[in-house]
Amino acid sequence: MEKIFIIAEAGVNHNGDIGIARQLVDAAAASGADAVKFQTFIGEKCISAHAEKANYQKETVGEAGSQLAMIKKLELSFDDFRELKTYCEEKGILFMSTAFDIDSARFLNELGLTIYKIPSGEITNYPLLKTIAQFGRKVIMSTGMSELEEIGRAMEVLRQFGTTDISLLHCNTQYPTPMEDVNLRAMHKLEELFQVPAGYSDHTLGIEIPIAAAALGATVIEKHFTLDRDMEGPDHKASLEPDELKSMVKAIRNIEMAMGDGIKRITASEKENLDIARKSIVAARPIRQGETFTEANIAAKRPGNGISPMRWNEVIGQSAIRDFRTDELIEL
Repeated sequence: MEKIFIIAEAGVNHNGDIGIARQLVDAAAASGADAVKFQTFIGEKCISAHAEKANYQKETVGEAGSQLAMIKKLELSFDDFRELKTYCEEKGILFMSTAFDIDSARFLNELGLTIYKIPSGEITNYPLLKTIAQFGRKVIMSTGMSELEEIGRAMEVLRQFGTTDISLLHCNTQYPTPMEDVNLRAMHKLEELFQVPAGYSDHTLGIEIPIAAAALGATVIEKHFTLDRDMEGPDHKASLEPDELKSMVKAIRNIEMAMGDGIKRITASEKENLDIARKSIVAARPIRQGETFTEANIAAKRPGNGISPMRWNEVIGQSAIRDFRTDELIEL
């Protein structure tokens, strides 16, 4: 099993504070994740003044104010992102950020972004898809709120304008996602239908669903995290805290090792138990030299360092070459 690419999604959980953003980088690097991902946007270029907040946003930050007003408080400058990219390099973790408008996408390309993440909400944004595709970078696209036909059209746009390296993430865009709506098996359908690597972007509470996705073969796993779920902001409540993120990453790495190559064989670690756990043919009672071995005078007992009981029928009917004491290994 290839190494799962784990994205620690910081998103806007920095609350517009570059200092908190740096702490999120620290936490992501300490967790063992491969990348830490932020969100790059110019509020006025991607949200109209008339856009309402989502219900989960109203529940977390209150109903007063528009979505644009809320988002503007969570906006980092391009200079902030330059600083964050450098800081990620110092910490040994890949910097990623999702662009929500064309200017931000172009900035990230100039910044040297190697992997573009397209979020679920932008899967029908033709101008943005076209712009990102023309960069010719690797693209990871989430598919929350999408029908297969919509995903297919987005894939066509990306490929038409120059992107060939694409991964799809199954996703449910509800914060938090109800367990009955997760539908992890849809990840396999994406892989089968579009013939690209598939992974999972998670918005459930806890860490068990990303771990299950890893066991099901996800190539990429993305999970929101925060420094503290009690912080004010729209995404903190549905995010992991640093210790939970670290536990999730550790569990996924263990699953990677545990999945193996699918070939059944005796492993190095269990070879030492072969003789202890298996059995040999032994004397069930004292046997005299020349006596015939029968069902009554031999038995299968541990340890397994003698004749295997699988040779039982070969031993039956032969004559004892010497005297054997009870439980002594039979020799031919």
